[in-house]
Amino acid sequence: MDWAGRVLEWMAVGLLLVIGTVALVGLVLLVIDRCQTADAIRRNYPVIGRFRHLFSKLGEFFRQYFFAMDREEMPFNRAQREWVYRAAAGRGNTVAFGSTRNLNIAGTSIFVNAPFPPLDNQFAACEPMQIGPGARIPFEAPSIFNISGMSYGAISQPAVRALSRGAAEAGIWMNTGEGGLTPFHLEGGCDIVFQIGTAKYGVRDSQGNLSDDRLREIAAHPQVRMFELKLAQGAKPGKGGILPGAKVNPEIAEIRGIPAWQDSISPNRHVDIANNDELLDMIAHVRAVTGKPVGFKTVLGSAEPFEELFALIVRRGIDSAPDFITIDGGEGGTGAAPMPLIDLVGVPIREAMLIVSDLRDTYGLHDRIRLIASGKLANPGDVAWAIASGADFVTSARGFMFSLGCIQALRCNRNTCPTGITTHDPHLQRGLVVEEKFRRVAAYARNVVKEVEMIAHSVGVAEPRKLRRRHVRIVQPDGSSRPMNEIYPRSEGSNRFVN
Repeated sequence: MDWAGRVLEWMAVGLLLVIGTVALVGLVLLVIDRCQTADAIRRNYPVIGRFRHLFSKLGEFFRQYFFAMDREEMPFNRAQREWVYRAAAGRGNTVAFGSTRNLNIAGTSIFVNAPFPPLDNQFAACEPMQIGPGARIPFEAPSIFNISGMSYGAISQPAVRALSRGAAEAGIWMNTGEGGLTPFHLEGGCDIVFQIGTAKYGVRDSQGNLSDDRLREIAAHPQVRMFELKLAQGAKPGKGGILPGAKVNPEIAEIRGIPAWQDSISPNRHVDIANNDELLDMIAHVRAVTGKPVGFKTVLGSAEPFEELFALIVRRGIDSAPDFITIDGGEGGTGAAPMPLIDLVGVPIREAMLIVSDLRDTYGLHDRIRLIASGKLANPGDVAWAIASGADFVTSARGFMFSLGCIQALRCNRNTCPTGITTHDPHLQRGLVVEEKFRRVAAYARNVVKEVEMIAHSVGVAEPRKLRRRHVRIVQPDGSSRPMNEIYPRSEGSNRFVN
């Protein structure tokens, strides 16, 4: 009894200490909240007002896991993410009972199934397509679906390594993003597209100008198959790349040639490219120095700049043309960008690709300039739509992030990514096991291509690049649907390039 009594006495003392501590902390917080002037809620409702901020932050996670329906979230809903997760894991993507997709929403794409599709033995896979026939070393690109630009810095070392190895396994290319080429990109042995951003990281001299010597060094790697000049990005047209200082560790600073732990902010455009003539001159220069195909990435704001560009190419001669153009939609993603640019600037890919492909074909450049579609195209239906709209290739960044395990925590700019993909915190990077994740990257890429081929088979063509606008119907505001080739008819000059 004496021992039990002492235990009860200790418990009572402990309880009093806890209550006293809580009361003291509450009193301190009450004084702080009453005296501070920045937050009206905390000033009027001290201590209790602090829960508003907490619940606001927790609301992101509660909505994602408990309250949001499968098709409600943005930028990618649960159904889209779950498809990628299953595809990356190599699990079957069959579902039961019925679709959760609302087919009455205006703008929804519906593929037109053929009454008598080809038999299984009459179906073919996409053949490699050549890019840069005029370059000394053209690129025979094997896959219609590839990895879009993600810089080392924006994403972590293990993420780059897993993507590199997965790309090699699946036979797809990997875009370096504007952060430069690293040993981690080369590790897997995949085909690489080297992106030249406005700061020219990786190919700049000590003054920040484009260095021909550095270009030759990069081009000497057999894995580097093409060069892409980044003029604009869908998430932030008119704004250069932004890498927060917390992510600029000494290694990344050395690769980029900038101070460590300071924000890396690229110029809003290339200082040496101010018009279409200078753009074509730069493309020709990089192609001559490297011997590799060269193109550019941009965002459509209106049709006029592309009309002017294509007309100039015709005047200067077809050899002056870029070997490819990557069109990024205004819904494109990024690690960090101002909200007004993310929300309000740039034409979505669903309109931009149709406009640019029409203009390219009208000016007789169909076989000279390859079009690459980018911008929230992560699922097979998105990829099939882009090809039917005129794209030769499709690239995705966020789709491959999901294949690495991204849970859309929306912390890409904070160096606190819980899955280790966009953080340089060694503790958090431990969660991304390269030996496991690269297989998921490869499986995701293969399954996207496989299901795009299945859609092509269903509409009655032998392989995906035979998809056309007539194979897609678009839901109208009244709930009916119309063929995409009627809503967006090709001009007379472009029709001869499409069967």
